Amino acid sequence: MPRPNILFLMVDQLQAGILAEPTKPFCPTPNLDKLAARGLRFTRAYTPNAICSPARASLMTGLLPHNHGVLTVTHCVDPDQSVLRIDKPHWAQRLSAAGYETAYFGKWHVERSGNLEHFGWKMNVHDGGECWRDACRQRFGTPHLPRRGELSPAGHITSPEGYPPGLLYGVTDEPAETRGIGFTTNLALDWLAQKSHAAADTPWCCFVSVSEPHDPFIAPRKFYDAIDQSAMPLPVSAADDLADKPNLYRKAAAIFQGLTAQQKREARACYLASVTEIDEQFGRIIQAVEVMGQLDHTLILFTTDHGECLGAHGLYMKNVGAFEEIYNIPLILAGPGIAQGVTSGGRVGLHDLCPTLCDLASANPIRNTDSRSFAPLLHDPAANAADFATGFAEYHGARQLLTQRIVWDGPWKLIHNGFDFDELYNLADDPHELRNLAPLPEHRPQLHRMMALAWQSMKRTGDHTMVNTAYPVLRLAPVGPHLA
Repeated sequence: MPRPNILFLMVDQLQAGILAEPTKPFCPTPNLDKLAARGLRFTRAYTPNAICSPARASLMTGLLPHNHGVLTVTHCVDPDQSVLRIDKPHWAQRLSAAGYETAYFGKWHVERSGNLEHFGWKMNVHDGGECWRDACRQRFGTPHLPRRGELSPAGHITSPEGYPPGLLYGVTDEPAETRGIGFTTNLALDWLAQKSHAAADTPWCCFVSVSEPHDPFIAPRKFYDAIDQSAMPLPVSAADDLADKPNLYRKAAAIFQGLTAQQKREARACYLASVTEIDEQFGRIIQAVEVMGQLDHTLILFTTDHGECLGAHGLYMKNVGAFEEIYNIPLILAGPGIAQGVTSGGRVGLHDLCPTLCDLASANPIRNTDSRSFAPLLHDPAANAADFATGFAEYHGARQLLTQRIVWDGPWKLIHNGFDFDELYNLADDPHELRNLAPLPEHRPQLHRMMALAWQSMKRTGDHTMVNTAYPVLRLAPVGPHLA
């Protein structure tokens, strides 16, 4: 079978639950729905890290953050820290070596050189780079994007005292084409138009990465006004007092207590409207591939780097809390050889896409201890679902440094908090994580079993920071690594 083209559609900070009931009626995504109907949608896909740079570096390398070294966002540390390493294999390098034409458009955010050619992207126009500014000058006569225009309504975070106001959401009349989302889409469309005249036997890979719906949630008015906010459901866990959660969660939730009920609805409506705009823009790209006559020969992926609390547990954004709203991510794949119209509960990670893409492109494989290809699951979901029941993630903090390790096994989820007491949830019985079972004596055997699974993963992948915590005062796990 000929190697497929690859269209990778990526957003920033999208909660998986937004694409499911009961929110769906307030956030129409007809193009993503159509894509899912043509392919396979995962309900338990997860990110290996809760913030942009580490998650994206894991996507590119198939490695967990402790092995690729990008432990936090690139712009909050010194230039020699949190840099995607060239000496690690990257899946775009593998595709390029296999004869693929590769192109990257939009948000990069994993290192500072801007030389994406080193990582396998032959053509690239990434935000913040000189190539981006040049493209802006050619199209708009100015190097400055994105534009937001006047925002009305708009909401700000103003607490605690002494911090500057932080924009949380706003509604704009500025058209998509003069904002980052439309500009990125148009760059990809320009490149694809050139591919329509290229040799049919040369496969291509086009990566389109937009910054939306990341905070501040900037909503186009036409989609914002279409939402009936009075009927729009709020998160089931919005009133969670976090009494059985780590103290840090309550401290963070206090930041948002000044938001009024109306502001919370406006913020949610802006986020939903932004997602609908993403669907519209990505729909343009998918349609272009169809017009090219290459839809049946193209693997299309849609995902994000991590999720967003959006008021769940009284929190917004990510960073603090290891809730499913942050770690459960949307993932849809459609194309040649992939099961059609199927929903899978297989537990796969964003980093697992690295070896999977190499397999699907028949490129030189990338094999390591951190990730594995789930290509068999794509071809025959029913036969292979049982092999994908566990997952592992890690968090090192951002600006405020802290340690978390997360393990999933079937319905069970353990969050080992190095800074406070642990969390244990049964997601089948408690999908909104309202009751922490870790402190309950009757769940101690399950807590110990899950921690042993976490230790197994940390040992296998060389997570030395955690495995080497035998020093007495650092023995903060419920059971130690020697039980694994």
